[in-house]
Amino acid sequence: HRRKASSISNIPLLPVPLAILEKYKEHPTCIKKGCCLPVMCNQKMNSYLKEIADFCGIKKNLTTHVARHTFGTTITLANNVPLQDVSVMLGHASTRMTQHYARVMNSSLKEAMDNVKKRLEW
Repeated sequence: HRRKASSISNIPLLPVPLAILEKYKEHPTCIKKGCCLPVMCNQKMNSYLKEIADFCGIKKNLTTHVARHTFGTTITLANNVPLQDVSVMLGHASTRMTQHYARVMNSSLKEAMDNVKKRLEW
C-alpha cells in the first residue's frame, strides 16, 4: 500500500524494494509505529541518504524528494510506464502534476539510462 494524504493505492513493487521491506518488517520500530522502515522522520531519512551519497562519492544532494523524482522519471516514464499509471503511483491528484516529471525526460536520457542498465545487467 502507498498512502498519501487520504488516498491509499496498491502499488506492485520491484524485487529490490520488496527485499528491503521484507528485511525490516520485524524491526521493533516498524512493529511499534506500524511503518515500513525504521526511520523516525523524513529529516533523518534525508540525513541517511546524504551519508550514502558521501560514501558512494555521489555529488548530488540525495533526498527523499530526489528519490521520488528519480522513480517518476528514470524508473517509470523512461521505461514507458503510462503517465496515468505513474500519476497514481505517485499519489498525484491529476496527471497534470505528473507531466512535470515527463518534461524532464528526453530520448537521450532514456538512451543513457538504457546503457547504464545494460552495464549493470538489470
